[in-house]
Amino acid sequence: MTDDRPFWDKQVETISRDELAALQLARLRIQVDRLYHGSVFYREKLTATGFEPGALESLDDLTRLPLVTKQELREEQVSHPPFGRYTLVPPRQWAELHPSTGTTGVPVATIWSVRDVNVITDVTARTMWGVGVRSGDIVQNAFAYGLWVAGMSVHYATRHLGCFVIPIGAIATEQQIHYLRMAGPTVLFSTPSYALHIAERLKERGVAPSELSLRVGCFGGEAGTENPATRAKIEDGLGIKAYDYFGLGEIGPTMACECTAKVGLHWSEDLHIVEIIDAVTRRPVREGETGIVVLTHLDRDATPMLRYWTNDYAKLDTSPCVCGRTHARSPGGILGRADDLVIFRGAKFYPVQVEQVVRSLDGLGDEFRIERRHVGDGVVETCVVVAELAPGAEAQQAGVRDQLQDSLRSALGVTPEVRVEPFGAIERTTFKAKRLIDL
Repeated sequence: MTDDRPFWDKQVETISRDELAALQLARLRIQVDRLYHGSVFYREKLTATGFEPGALESLDDLTRLPLVTKQELREEQVSHPPFGRYTLVPPRQWAELHPSTGTTGVPVATIWSVRDVNVITDVTARTMWGVGVRSGDIVQNAFAYGLWVAGMSVHYATRHLGCFVIPIGAIATEQQIHYLRMAGPTVLFSTPSYALHIAERLKERGVAPSELSLRVGCFGGEAGTENPATRAKIEDGLGIKAYDYFGLGEIGPTMACECTAKVGLHWSEDLHIVEIIDAVTRRPVREGETGIVVLTHLDRDATPMLRYWTNDYAKLDTSPCVCGRTHARSPGGILGRADDLVIFRGAKFYPVQVEQVVRSLDGLGDEFRIERRHVGDGVVETCVVVAELAPGAEAQQAGVRDQLQDSLRSALGVTPEVRVEPFGAIERTTFKAKRLIDL
């Protein structure tokens, strides 16, 4: 029998904002005290700001504390190998090591204690429950099981929920399709770009979505699922309800997810303080404004992060959701990464804006990339949007190209060059798609 309870943990998920603030402050005080006394790295940073133990009187005092960046963590681990000076529990309590998956620089090692594994498993189960995953579901987990740790946390949570898991990981698409048809999974996890690729291959093979058992999919690792055009293509191509998923290795691989109302990423505020900070002033923005997401662990055991600068843009809404959850959410999900900002002829835009245009045009396929050549200070001299024709649209190439350029001009406020290539010309990936190519 299906469990129709809407919440995994009703007391936590529907807590009043006042009670939540009190819980956060109590946990923050404990965590900051642990960091000050247990980590030379954090004690040096806190002391440099004039912080003294016991000085936190309200959550507003959090803005007085230092920010932490990924580059700082890299430098700390290089200077004090192998794991830096911010791991708080002794090695006998360590359970797992998960390095970051960044493509540049030294990977940042994150250690999970046994207790951390349990907390991560439970909050991941909470996110999955919120989109309708229940005991008895068959979950095809196409998140990578390697350095990107979302595959592991989803695997643990799937078993915690009492589901049957297919731990396939991000492997060859033909095997994904084989198990989609043979094992009858009802839930799929992957990146949004890989979901689109699977749908594309199913269509090529003449497999209709109605022939599959899928009903729900959660897609993270890159922006896209909350993009209306991308969501529609995933849902139509796989015959499912598609939900946005967010996490990052240093904080939690699977820590925020949409609910069935699809009105933004729900944050797990009992475990994390979420700030939205102006990228220039480093001060909090007003609710509803866009800024950088900054996250603080409230209940991480081994390697807590204090005011971790994610480089992801989002906005925050603390009003109760129609689903009944009271934790803050980010409408539109992650709106872009500061690293991905393109400045071209005085205009500023992000790949997610190009994605919306490309995936809304009938004559184009799902894949695209942005080729750029810099002249310094982040300014782009040459910018070319490369897209693919949809199958069978070869005769329309000139018209599709002009339509793409016109649509980009309207959406971006600038006219990049456009190149439309044959279907299949752009490489597909089972992992995070690389949209920006620096020439």
